[in-house]
Amino acid sequence: MVGWILKKILGSKNQRELRRLAPIVRRINELDEQFKSLSDDELRAKTAAWKEEFSKIPALEDQWKKLDEILPEAFAVVKNVARRLKERQHTFTVCDQPMVWDMVHFDVQLLGGIVLHRGRIAEMATGEGKTLVATLPLYLNALTGRGAHLVTVNDYLARRDAEWMGLLYDFLGLTVGCIQHDQEPDVRREQYAMDITYGTNSEFGFDYLRDNGMATTREQQVQRGYHYAIVDEVDSILIDEARTPLIISGPATISTHQYDKWKPLIEQLVRKQNMLCNRVASEAIEKFEQGDVETGGRLMFKVKLGQPRNKQLLRLMEDPDKRRAIDKAELSFFQDTRKEELFALKEELFFTIDEKSNEADLSEQGRMFLNPDDPNAFVLPDLINEFTEIDLDETLSPEEKDKKKSERQQHCDAQAERIHNISQLLRAYCLFEKDVQYVIEDNKVVIVDEFTGRKMPGRRWSDGLHQAVEAKEGVQIDRETQTLATITIQNYFRLYQKLAGMTGTAETEAAEFHDIYKLDVNMIPTNRPVRRTDHNDRIYKTRREKYNAVIKEIREAHAKSQPVLVGSVSVEASELLSRMLKREKIPHNVLNAKFHMQEAEIVARAGQPGTVTISTNMAGRGTDIKLGSGVTELGGLMVVATERHEARRIDRQLRGRCARQGDPGASRFYVSFEDDLMRNFGAADRMTKIMERFGLEEGQELEHRWLNKSVETAQKRVEQRNYLVRKRTLDFDDVMNMQREVVYTYRNEVIDSEEPRKLIYEVIDETIPAKVKEYLDVDEPNYTGLVHWVNTTFPLGLTKEKAEFETRSVDENAQFLVEKIKNAYERKSAYEEATAVKSLERYIILNAIDRLWQEHLYAMDALREGVYLRGYAQKDPLIEYKTEAYDMFVELMANIKNEVLNNLFRSTSNLQAFENFLATLPQFLLREHAPTAPTAGAPSRARQPQPVGAMAGVAGDGDGAGEVSIDLPIRRSLPKVGRNEPCPCGSGKKYKNCCGRMA
Repeated sequence: MVGWILKKILGSKNQRELRRLAPIVRRINELDEQFKSLSDDELRAKTAAWKEEFSKIPALEDQWKKLDEILPEAFAVVKNVARRLKERQHTFTVCDQPMVWDMVHFDVQLLGGIVLHRGRIAEMATGEGKTLVATLPLYLNALTGRGAHLVTVNDYLARRDAEWMGLLYDFLGLTVGCIQHDQEPDVRREQYAMDITYGTNSEFGFDYLRDNGMATTREQQVQRGYHYAIVDEVDSILIDEARTPLIISGPATISTHQYDKWKPLIEQLVRKQNMLCNRVASEAIEKFEQGDVETGGRLMFKVKLGQPRNKQLLRLMEDPDKRRAIDKAELSFFQDTRKEELFALKEELFFTIDEKSNEADLSEQGRMFLNPDDPNAFVLPDLINEFTEIDLDETLSPEEKDKKKSERQQHCDAQAERIHNISQLLRAYCLFEKDVQYVIEDNKVVIVDEFTGRKMPGRRWSDGLHQAVEAKEGVQIDRETQTLATITIQNYFRLYQKLAGMTGTAETEAAEFHDIYKLDVNMIPTNRPVRRTDHNDRIYKTRREKYNAVIKEIREAHAKSQPVLVGSVSVEASELLSRMLKREKIPHNVLNAKFHMQEAEIVARAGQPGTVTISTNMAGRGTDIKLGSGVTELGGLMVVATERHEARRIDRQLRGRCARQGDPGASRFYVSFEDDLMRNFGAADRMTKIMERFGLEEGQELEHRWLNKSVETAQKRVEQRNYLVRKRTLDFDDVMNMQREVVYTYRNEVIDSEEPRKLIYEVIDETIPAKVKEYLDVDEPNYTGLVHWVNTTFPLGLTKEKAEFETRSVDENAQFLVEKIKNAYERKSAYEEATAVKSLERYIILNAIDRLWQEHLYAMDALREGVYLRGYAQKDPLIEYKTEAYDMFVELMANIKNEVLNNLFRSTSNLQAFENFLATLPQFLLREHAPTAPTAGAPSRARQPQPVGAMAGVAGDGDGAGEVSIDLPIRRSLPKVGRNEPCPCGSGKKYKNCCGRMA
């Protein structure tokens, strides 16, 4: 109560914050008036003067202080330019469309600009001119010369806004770039070098991954730092898309899937399950008719486990009595005392489906159907026990033990692959619907974004699920992919030193923005009062009744020429509505968000009299719907939503499509108990009782603001669940992020280094002492092992006698080897092309980093999938993941250094240079007696081992210790002669009976 009274007197935190900004807005307007007397050149000169001033301030903190000082003046300059362009009726083209500049910043837009400059999120209603607001902080922060980025949701909006607002920046003397998905690296580098750069979140993220994970020279890198970014539609990018990491992948080296093999059996299994569920549903209906409600509820719960979208089940759920009987059966089976009964019930089906967790699980009956001959086909062998038994079997030799272990490992891998393939196929058939989660285009499966309804070409589901869907639809099954580089959207945007965002709907997710990105949300008031009427939801028992009511409302609005925007949650729903409208002979546009440019044009025309537009809830974001002539008198744009979305933000976004800048408008949501939100998250139970109490008949609806609250409660549950998923994703990715930063920093150090040899010598200085300690700093020093490792890694030709390791301490031996290796490397480098040595040295290190980092990513993916099982042992999977990930990372860094050493003498800039180097080494043949095919008429003879080459027999030190040498295999002087071919000596006999006898 006290808090409510204080809020009424003092205002909310947001209102107090905006009051503190009001004097700055007044100062901007005063300066704007003063600047009217300046000429264009004088106004433009301010930009050049500020840029020169900032170039003399090296420290970032000092630059930020200076930006805060000049903010009113800089904002006034931008506003003044906008006014001049409007007064002159300046014409220009945007995306090949002629336009006239007609905008000047309102005071609320100046407020939004200040909030964005301070690194916060500005919540501004649809139609309040967020695109223009962004020009203020972008201009100000671009003056530092460090670059300012604006991030949008698609390529079309990035190009449109860059060309549209580019007029302002160009007038002021700043350069503007735009990143598009099909640009070449050289063009991208030019765009990033501009003062201000527009682009999409995925393009910025993928460029980061390519720069840091794939580029091998500074010239191949395109980005130039992460100073300041504004994220447009910040809720869509930082929340909706945050669950999906950005991944650059390439085809896996080995593809072992069997989806095409198991597809026919899974199809049969799904068909049998459908028949079984239909039969059980018919039995349940009979029981209900006989008055045996308890048995009927039990049978329908069984159907719900095996086929949650069964048509008979959905029809029965419309009846309050039957719904309550099914819910009662479900609750009773999930009691601890009835776990065994629940398990037995599931075993009567072929498989069970859990829609909430998106999982499908085979029962014993299903496993028997798929593989009747092998009862252990779906049981993974216990490798630890099997390996122990093999080790304890004294009748086996070490080679036989290794062979048996390898066979058991291969058997286990094949078993795991089979189980995984079948599990993914079941998910593809039972949980993923065509035209809802994906569409088929050009013989490919294209994922449809669940929030925007937009297709995402090039994106693939991970873990073999995409291939399972491809097998289900009978299209080409592409090879599995392997991750080459990855980062989450969250961690990419946390790279920026200052981040801001703007959207129409951020308030409901304010806590998440603060927790993850440290971004506060400020609600900016509208320029004119909002005149939209938000009607209560209309709630129906069935989808059929709901859609009939929607069509009736559209028909009534269309009859009086009022424009209607119909929001749907999926491609399937929009096409169903389209068919119903065609039957009613109502002309309409269907917007499935297939083409961004066409999308924006259709949405922009949605305010014309008599227009009916069907679109997914998020389609057309970033495009204003301006009302046609005479529409205001008809009540403005009517927004009709056919379903509540999982997130309240999306519903608010759809409502906000109408009533921009003080225009009239209205919105209404239609809901049914068959909607996914109502079925899965419990809001339907309470409403069933209400409908029963009022005795509603077919076609009648419920409508009350209390019911709106009930639906919003269900939405809050989903939002909370999704937030926890995103938070968990981030917790795990934070571990990877720290590793990624270390690896990418090291990689960039290699790329930028003028003397990469220093880095190689650092590796030698670190690794050799560690290796020497590993072999010698133990109870029983392994001198032979150390000699063997040195000779297989470097061409030193050491022997135990020559090395005399026993005569030195561990540190002295390490120093001895380091000097020998460096001397050998200097000698090798002398024969390389001088201009190519640095590139070669960089390549040696980068190749080691990239190859092993990719393997590490694969191993980390496997660890992340398996670590959840440790929860059964009462261990926190996250703690376990962090522990194991650290050990794996330490091993990765050691392996990178070993790989560099292994490749040091196995890489060359030029084959001739390498052969010249080899020719200087004492080379010894691998076999003492190696026969060669004699030339015709010449007697055959055995070769004796002897040093060859220009420096044969010359010792490196005078005492012969550690001379540089290399062992080479025999090279034939003539082509190989087969045993049954004529002997080359000319005797006419077969080679095996003539000269080949000595072989």
